[in-house]
Amino acid sequence: MTELDNFRAEKDEFFGSHPQSPLNREQRKEFKGLNYFPEDDSLRLEVKVEEFPVRERFEMQTSTGDVQSYEKFGKFYFVVDGEQAELTIYQSEHGFFMPFVDALAGKETYPAGRYLEPEPLPGGRFLVDFNIAYNPYCAYNEMWSCPITPAENRLKVAIRAGEKLFHD
Repeated sequence: MTELDNFRAEKDEFFGSHPQSPLNREQRKEFKGLNYFPEDDSLRLEVKVEEFPVRERFEMQTSTGDVQSYEKFGKFYFVVDGEQAELTIYQSEHGFFMPFVDALAGKETYPAGRYLEPEPLPGGRFLVDFNIAYNPYCAYNEMWSCPITPAENRLKVAIRAGEKLFHD
């Protein structure tokens, strides 16, 4: 088993049995595991982030109508299947955050997008591993409040890595 396989197995265990799972009791009874794309090493990226000279405060809307406060940290560029793409990384007191919507939204991935926490590396670089992209808790039921992906992080390319749509 790979490190990613172990991570996914632990996540499935948490979702299926832990009292703090985002699934309700009824969902946990029927839960057989989350749906994932196969691991794709080409979507595990070390990227150079262009930090914004002024950290603009950004109020991200949530699925329940609230807002969460972030700063726009920087953006990076990358290529997927020969297509150029760019994403913005946000920062809060909890760390770095990168919500994104890809071209598969509503078909194979959650329509409102998936999340990642990019890992800072030395030299202004970040590890962005789309293989661990995950659905927000509101993808499982409406009792959760989740940040809505900003327009600037809506991609025209497909990211075939990470978590797929949840089927109840």
